[in-house]
Amino acid sequence: MTRLRIAVATKGREGLGDSVSEVFGRANNFTIIDVQEGAIKNVKVLENPAVSYQHGAGPIVVKMLIDLNVNLVIAPEFGPGASTLLEQHNIEKASMKAGTVVSEAVRKTLSQQKSS
Repeated sequence: MTRLRIAVATKGREGLGDSVSEVFGRANNFTIIDVQEGAIKNVKVLENPAVSYQHGAGPIVVKMLIDLNVNLVIAPEFGPGASTLLEQHNIEKASMKAGTVVSEAVRKTLSQQKSS
């Protein structure tokens, strides 16, 4: 199995115990999770550089995720601009209900990927 780097739009800074944010582009933080052989190897929380932007937060966030070599993003929904940019850079999107615990969101997304 390959290495996978997942970014989850999150509310706080609690890592795997945090919850999925209501928004993507203006999420407070992104929890970055490295998965190898189906097991979580590394977790770090990064502040969203575009959290306070009135407009254009999505592309700034997508650029950050590209620079971090993220393969998959988990958020409740994605705006049209961010969706297009993610697709252009072969970054998969997974929708997850806001408030879902990060560890559960990752587990559900990985099991959905295996079955598809």
